Amino acid sequence: MSIWEALAVFAAGIGAGTINVVVGSGTLFTFPVLLATGLPPVTANVSNTLGLIPGSISGVVGYRRELRGQRGRIVRFGLVALAGGLAGAALLLALPSKAFDAIVPALIALALALVILQPRLARALARRHERNGTVPHADGGLALLLGLLLASTYGGYFGAAQGVMYLSLMGLLLHDDLQRINGLKNVLGVMVNGVAALFFVFVAEVNWEAVLLIAVGSTLGGQLGAKVARGLSATVLRGVIVAVGSVAIVQLLLR
Repeated sequence: MSIWEALAVFAAGIGAGTINVVVGSGTLFTFPVLLATGLPPVTANVSNTLGLIPGSISGVVGYRRELRGQRGRIVRFGLVALAGGLAGAALLLALPSKAFDAIVPALIALALALVILQPRLARALARRHERNGTVPHADGGLALLLGLLLASTYGGYFGAAQGVMYLSLMGLLLHDDLQRINGLKNVLGVMVNGVAALFFVFVAEVNWEAVLLIAVGSTLGGQLGAKVARGLSATVLRGVIVAVGSVAIVQLLLR
């Protein structure tokens, strides 16, 4: 890797670490740059997953205030995320890359629609519970667990816009502040990337130079992203989610 390629990967790591904490989809920054340096797609994907872990941890630390009182959720959702991440990592090595190409843009589009409609859908669900005299599940119930399992499997497989999927699901099914949900999203991202990375270390080819560059860059970006994201209102944060998710769809369709 030349000095200019190394600088490009490092800069992409900063951008990825920042956007991952704000909404997710940092892979949109790093993956194309790694491919441009000549790395094979699977090696680039594996190295990217490993490199983004420190940035995700950095973002969790930056969001630690919003995570207070969510230990139970972290344990329950985390176990689901670990299972899905491991399954997705195995699928990456077992399936051709085209296996997900057709479905992923549609999944992201559905997630964006849920993000846009979340306030209206949440009010409709509240009215329904009021009419029926029922109480919504405090942690989203089985529907959320199944949705998080599928999103985590996708995250272990590739991960672009994984955060968008998490935010759309939890934003709809959890009655909580979007910033607290964003903090929870960051924790789940660490778990998915972590278990996928552990799997990759033993069974896949890794470019450690790329891992180191992305790791340092994403760690810096994680702290920057936490400061930026915490200052955004729920409406602005939804706008950022939709913008980033739309870019992800376009990029995936053009691959």
